[in-house]
Amino acid sequence: MDKKYNILICPLEWGLGHAARMIPLACRLRDMQNNVIVASGEEHLALFRNELEGLSYINFPGFKPGYSRVLPQYIYLLLKTPLLLYHIIREHSRLRKIIQEYAIDIVISDNRFGLWNQNIKTVYITHMPLIPMPEPLRFLEFIGVYLHRFIIKKYSLCFIPDLPGELNLSGRLSHGIRLPENVRYIGILSRFIMPVSSIDRDHFKYRHNTVILSGPEPQRTILKQKLVALMRDQETPTVILEGRPGEERHVTRSGNLIFCNHLPSQEMREMVTGSDNIITRSGYTTVMDLVCLSRSALLIPTPGQTEQEYLAKYLSSKGWFTTISQNKIKDVIPVSPEKTDIPDEIIEQSIMLLEEALKLMLEEPHK
Repeated sequence: MDKKYNILICPLEWGLGHAARMIPLACRLRDMQNNVIVASGEEHLALFRNELEGLSYINFPGFKPGYSRVLPQYIYLLLKTPLLLYHIIREHSRLRKIIQEYAIDIVISDNRFGLWNQNIKTVYITHMPLIPMPEPLRFLEFIGVYLHRFIIKKYSLCFIPDLPGELNLSGRLSHGIRLPENVRYIGILSRFIMPVSSIDRDHFKYRHNTVILSGPEPQRTILKQKLVALMRDQETPTVILEGRPGEERHVTRSGNLIFCNHLPSQEMREMVTGSDNIITRSGYTTVMDLVCLSRSALLIPTPGQTEQEYLAKYLSSKGWFTTISQNKIKDVIPVSPEKTDIPDEIIEQSIMLLEEALKLMLEEPHK
């Protein structure tokens, strides 16, 4: 493969997870001597600038639905549908101009619906072709599957960051449903995909617990306030990673609580693997990261976000994680298992599947 491509990567701006899981993809494409351009809002661009050198950047914000304090997420999103449609049309139109201006060969869209183009190869990334509904409304899920299939077919390829068989992380979100022919499983995507054997937990700087905050407001702050109130008086220090990347790192301390706006990958890797207990949302990217680090955690799904509620229940039923709902956090927080029992082969399969998918994306002619 002699030709090098101009590749545009556009993550969804719904929490940092969609950007974080594009980092290993961008890194691999850069290492293959392609010109990688990241197009997103400023917060996501700051994450990429902190992690990778040699990339180009475009300010190209996407749809940011946010959360409601009172409404379930699926109802809140339904009410936002007109705004979503406006953003789809707008970003689809702007993409045409970006393709021409930057001579783009391939577009990779992480869950941004409007970034397909008939003239070049476009790739759509999602871990949930099925959007889960609450139990009483599950009979309506076929509507979401149908609409998502319609979007997926607009793209040249669709990549699902999971494994295709029984050993998987996404459960029924991407398994047990009929998928379009252009769908490929590419293994889990994580900044921490490399082995962790080189990290010696016995020589870590200090004993601590770790809280990983993620997701849009106001639920991020609501969870933070609950956990701060409970962990302030614990004997073991707690590091709270706030998931707010910027040009500078800000670290503050209040008693035995240590607040950090963001950590680069290597330091976060050491912080997580050296932690006694880990508390986090059940976002899919966070789950992939923890699996790659062979660490379990207490998963607290964002209230009303059915995807996170399903993942927390599904993964805890396997014994890989523990879970508690946010409204049940009172006086005591359950302890998370130190390690997961997920087979090591999931990492080996993921590396192989990603290489196969990238070869298909780069070498197969555009139809």
